[in-house]
Amino acid sequence: MRISYSSLDSYQNCPLKYKFKEIDHIKEPKSKEAVFGSTLHDTMKFVHTPGILSPTLDQAMEHFANAWNPAVFDSPDEERAAFSQGVKIIQDYYKKNNPADFNIANLESRFQIEIGANDNKHIVSGIIDRIDRTEDGWEIIDYKTTKKMPSQEKVDNDIQLSVYLKGFLSRYPKEIENLDKIKVSLYYLKHGVKLTAKRTAEQLEKCEQIFLDNIKLIENKKFEPNTSPLCDWCGFQSRCPMWRHKFKELRKIDTEEINKKIAEYIELKSATAITKERLGKIQEDIVSYMDQEGVERVFGENGIIARTLRKTYKYDDKKIKELLEPLDKWKDVVKIDGTALKNIMGVLPVEIRQEIEKAKVVDKETRSLMVKKKN
Repeated sequence: MRISYSSLDSYQNCPLKYKFKEIDHIKEPKSKEAVFGSTLHDTMKFVHTPGILSPTLDQAMEHFANAWNPAVFDSPDEERAAFSQGVKIIQDYYKKNNPADFNIANLESRFQIEIGANDNKHIVSGIIDRIDRTEDGWEIIDYKTTKKMPSQEKVDNDIQLSVYLKGFLSRYPKEIENLDKIKVSLYYLKHGVKLTAKRTAEQLEKCEQIFLDNIKLIENKKFEPNTSPLCDWCGFQSRCPMWRHKFKELRKIDTEEINKKIAEYIELKSATAITKERLGKIQEDIVSYMDQEGVERVFGENGIIARTLRKTYKYDDKKIKELLEPLDKWKDVVKIDGTALKNIMGVLPVEIRQEIEKAKVVDKETRSLMVKKKN
C-alpha cells in the first residue's frame, strides 16, 4: 500500500478518521488552523527560494497578505487576530534569521521510499519543507505552526523526522555513511524556536518497523474511533459514532423518547439512591438505541453517555518466559499477570518491553456506559 507520514499520524491519532479520509475518500473541509499553517508554509518557501537577492521583510509580508484567505474565519475579529499573529511570526523570523545566510539545497522536496520485505512491499511518500547544505553536512527542516512545543526528547525520537531523513537518503544514498553530519530539525514558527536532533541507523530501522506495524493494523481493518482533544478540530464528527448523536437534528428520526431516557439515566446515575432495576432497564434501551443508530456516545440536555469497552488481557506464558529468562527476570513473574509484569517493565530494555506488548492478547471484553454530566 501507499502511505505518508501525515496518513500514519492520522491513523495513530484516530484510526476511524484515517478510514474516512484515506479509504472512504470523504473530503474534509480545511480548518482555519490548517489554512493558517499552509499560508505560513507558503511564505517560508517564498522567503527561501534561491535567487540573486533574498526577499526582504516587506516583500515577505506582501506575499503573506496576498496569499491570505479571510473567508475561513468565523468573525472579523478572529480574522484580524490571526492575520496579526501571522505578521508577527514573519517579523520575528526575520529578526532571528537572515535568508541570505542559508545554503538552500531544496524546498518542498517530494520523496518516495520502499519499505518491507520483497513479498510485502509498501511505499512511503512525503514532502520535506526544506533541505539546507551546512558547513560540514546537511540539515532537514520541517516548519510547525502548532501552539504547543514538544520536549527535546520527543524531537530526538520524532517519527516524521526519521522518515524524512530516509526520504533524503533515498535521494543522496552515499550520505548514509555520514549520519552524524546530518541534522533533523523542527522549526516552531509561533515560538521562533528550532529544535534539532540527529538519527542513528537503528532509529531509522525502528521508524520503518513502526510504519509496517501500523500498515498491518490498517490491512486488518482496525478502525476504532479514538476520542481526544483533537476531536474539536475534526471535520467528521457528524459521521463518527462518538459524536454523531450530537448532530441528531440533522437526521429525520424521532428522538424524543430516547432523549427522555438519556436525561433520566444521567439523573438516576448521579442520584444518591439509585433505582437499580429502573436504571438497568433504561440502560438496555439506550444500548439498543446505540446499536440501532451505530453510535458510541449519546448527547442529552444534561450530559453525555458514552459506551466504553473494557478489555482484560492475558499473556502467552511460553513467549514471556523466552523473553525474561535470559534477563534473569522470569523468577519475578513465575505466574504471568499484569501486575507482576508492570512492576518490572520499567527496568526492562525497550526492545523487550515492545515484544512483551506484542505477546499481550485480549482475554475478555465487557461494555459499560460512562456518564459525563454537564455543569
